[in-house]
This record gives sequence, C-alpha cells and structure tokens, in this order.
Amino acid sequence: MAFTADWLALREPADHAARDGALLRRAARAAGAAGAAPVILDLGCGTGSTVRAMAPHLPAGTTWRLVDNDPALLALAAKAAGPETRTYSLDLADPGALPLDGVTLVTASALLDLMPRDWVAALTARLTVPFYAALSYDGHMSWDPADPLDAPVTEAFNRHQLGDKGLGPALGPGAVTASTAIFDAAGFDVAQADSPWVLGPDTTALHASLLEGIATAAAETGLAEAQDWGQRRRDHVAQTTCTIGHGDILALPRSLSTETTHAAD
Repeated sequence: MAFTADWLALREPADHAARDGALLRRAARAAGAAGAAPVILDLGCGTGSTVRAMAPHLPAGTTWRLVDNDPALLALAAKAAGPETRTYSLDLADPGALPLDGVTLVTASALLDLMPRDWVAALTARLTVPFYAALSYDGHMSWDPADPLDAPVTEAFNRHQLGDKGLGPALGPGAVTASTAIFDAAGFDVAQADSPWVLGPDTTALHASLLEGIATAAAETGLAEAQDWGQRRRDHVAQTTCTIGHGDILALPRSLSTETTHAAD
C-alpha cells in the first residue's frame, strides 16, 4: 500500500473538492466536543492532506498525531501540522499499537477501502472517540462521453479492489457500507455522505494517471481489452469528464453529546 508524494500531491485538490463539507465540519466539532483542545490521530497520513483539509475548521491549540509507514511522507505531513505534532512510523496492521491515549478524534482518508473487514472491526473495538473517514472508493465510475467498455472495466477494477493489499482481502467498493455496519453494531451513530471526484479538462494529469491505474488493475483480472480502453480514454482525456464515487463517514459514540456535533453548519 505504498503511495508516492507525487501521486498524493496530484490527487489532493480533487480530494479537497470532493470531501463533504458538512461532515468535515461536524468531525472538527466532534474533535473538541469534550471541551479540551483537540488531539487528532490521523491514520495513513501521507503528506498531511487531512491536516490541510481540516485545519480551517479547528481551533488554535489542536495537536496532531500522524501515523504512516513511510518516514519521508511523515516528515512532509509534520510540516503541515505544526510544531506540536508527533509522528509515528508504524505499520497499520495492528490497531492495538496505535497511540490512542488522550486522542479526541481519529481520522483516515482513502484508507478503508484498502483494509480488511477484520481490521476495521479491530479498530472499532478500540475506539471510544469519534472516527472520521473520508474518500473511501465506493465502486461507481462513469465517463462522458461513454465507451462500450466502461462498465466491464469498472466491474473488473472493482474485483481487483477486493484483493489483498497486504493485510488480507480488502473491503474495496463495499468499505463504506461495511464500516458503517461495524461501527453501528459497536454502539456508534454513523453519518454518511457522498464525496465523488469530478474530473474535467482542468484535471487531465490526475485523470490520465488514474486511467493508467484502472486499466492496469482491470487487465490483471483478465480483461484483455482493458489496456486498449485505457489508451483510448487517455487519448481523449482533455475532452472527457469523469466521476469516481467515494464516500465519507463520521462515527460518533452514542455517549457523546449531539448538541455540539449536530449544530447548524
């Protein structure tokens, strides 16, 4: 599950545009609902995209604990999060190793669809604070204009996303639905919102890179025409609009007062 700084920088504007604003603001309020300065643990932090997305909605004094298994990415994220930040070079395989003491919110972005059901269940079992997970892929992709292979490629890509990303079979496109059910069963109130990427002529570099990845993954499942589809799509990327479905969730312990987290936006 390695991601380069270049890829993360390429996708960050689309991620920020896609996040559901109301759910993000509720998550920021939930982080400080106990009255103390928020302490936020970000899982798989990358270069700090979640920090940058949430920062305008958080009070002064917020501190971050950043977790990633790539020291170079951690160093970049720490610059975004400020001098009080603590970084942890950890493999996410063991939720029991996460530094949760004193944390008031746990966040993750573009992560749940890569993780197995058992991992989400193990994380949930440890949490007594809100959990905000944004930008989990939900299995929906569309292009305008359409191509006859769009649906077969999407189906093949979605099968690929269910494969083992290093910790066991991933939740893939079912991540939002499965995670919502897991948190609900564990005694959390879960809110969901759509957060689709909408890629147009102003995002051709991201779109082209995405197409290459989709085509390669679909071909690996045995769809022989996938690479030809990807080349056709890349040839016309400047004249194409693409929508990639994602979902955000905010899971709140039922013991947490709703007065703050459900305040008017």
